[in-house]
Amino acid sequence: MKVIISGGGTGGHIYPAIAIANELKTIDPSIDVLFVGAEGKMEMEKVPRAGYRIVGLPVVGIKRKLTVENLAFPLKLGRSLVRARQIVRDFAPDVAVGVGGYASGPVLMAASLKNIPTLIQEQNSYAGLTNKLLARWAETICVAYPGMEAFFPAEKIRMTGNPVRTDIMEAVGKREEGLEFFGMKPDYKTLLIIGGSQGARTLNESIEKDLPLLAEAGHQVIWQTGPPFIERAAKAIGGIGSDRIKAMDFIYAMDKAYAAADVVVSRAGALSVSELCLVEKPAILVPFPAASEDHQTKNAMSLVGRQAALLINDRDAPKELVPAALRLLNDPVQQQTLSRNIRQLAKPKAAREIAEEVLKLAGAK
Repeated sequence: MKVIISGGGTGGHIYPAIAIANELKTIDPSIDVLFVGAEGKMEMEKVPRAGYRIVGLPVVGIKRKLTVENLAFPLKLGRSLVRARQIVRDFAPDVAVGVGGYASGPVLMAASLKNIPTLIQEQNSYAGLTNKLLARWAETICVAYPGMEAFFPAEKIRMTGNPVRTDIMEAVGKREEGLEFFGMKPDYKTLLIIGGSQGARTLNESIEKDLPLLAEAGHQVIWQTGPPFIERAAKAIGGIGSDRIKAMDFIYAMDKAYAAADVVVSRAGALSVSELCLVEKPAILVPFPAASEDHQTKNAMSLVGRQAALLINDRDAPKELVPAALRLLNDPVQQQTLSRNIRQLAKPKAAREIAEEVLKLAGAK
């Protein structure tokens, strides 16, 4: 059996795609999986690192405001459609899976034109543009939030949750292993800060501003800054001389980072929310306000409304984030409440259910 998985652009698209591929290979190691991404995007590095082949398309997105780059969009889209048709013809997949992002469009359109069944995996509570456009041709649409009938035909929807890598699902109860990996001590509370694969300016600047407070409180910090902020973070840490605050541009061993953490500060991307549910961590969510239709706030509120996480608005983070994190680190009762409630929202079988839907489509073909 052959399966194409297309999409990417951010970790929120890439890691669910890898989780689906891993589950397919667990079910049947002989399944041949080919990824298709966008040239120059992070999937071209992350997917091979996970052990899979990937080919790139020259596709780009449309900027929300008028820019010179938008003039190149029709040409690159046309080239991508031609290239996608060639890839689909040469690889001859039994099923094509789209996870959102620029590359999904040309590949799933090319597959549909050859009557190859397609499946869409939508991570967010507000459907992305690419997935909304592709829904009319897709046989199955796997979603993580209720109410997605607003975007997709109800008869195609399967409520599966978001697929998460197996290593992250196995992070619970491995605190000592996680602390040892990051060179930290078990007798300190540990705060994990993750702003997404590229970091988050508001989170970074809020942490930078109040680093002295964190250092004085006697806690440990694991801080994923994203590549653009790492030098500035390293300078700030050097300025206060603390060896308990460790910054890195990207964390590959997220299972160990979650395992080490007592409290997590995060954006509210769909994948981050799904991971936090599975690792059962008390979390403070700071939704990215520029996300389309403010979907990160909707993602966060799905937890906050069940007393499963705390929320701080982006505009309030510079003043309130670190004090709120310190209060939560010092409140074991609230930590237990948040952990207990967020655990109830986890969907640990999401990757398996999506993989089974893929196999159903292959069987129908």
